[in-house]
Amino acid sequence: MTETTTDGDATDTQRRGRRIMMTAGERDAFLASQRTCRVATVSGNGAPHVGALWFVWDGTALWLYSLTRSKRWGQLRNDPRLAVVVDDGEAYGELRGVELSGRAISVGEAPRAGQPCPELDAPERMFASKYFGMESMPHDGRHAWLRLVPDSVVSWDFRKMPMG
Repeated sequence: MTETTTDGDATDTQRRGRRIMMTAGERDAFLASQRTCRVATVSGNGAPHVGALWFVWDGTALWLYSLTRSKRWGQLRNDPRLAVVVDDGEAYGELRGVELSGRAISVGEAPRAGQPCPELDAPERMFASKYFGMESMPHDGRHAWLRLVPDSVVSWDFRKMPMG
């Protein structure tokens, strides 16, 4: 993951100004509080495709629950590269967000019917709580899990900019 934060937890310098970059704790709290991300994939002819998804962040990986018959899923089978943006804010001085990019990996059965998969225990518990207010994940046999352990993370929080 490439990002330098004010608490020094990474290796490379983020291109955007360091003064508006989120710390690791701010980034984790932001990703935990947001509900929708935008996921960009690439088609065989190089054309981008962007769609909205629900997600959970476990501090290391972004977990996406996607329809297996979607354009996104087909494109990721051919080219696993993706970029994800989670952002928030109305006025310019309120804008904040995180951009993550890397390669998606399918985890568990596809489509997911609920067969035991220890690697999915934590993300499914987090997802069920965040979106359904439940302790366990309902499975519809149409979705499956994608995991993105980002190669690159860029964050911004315009609320940190001096106004005036």
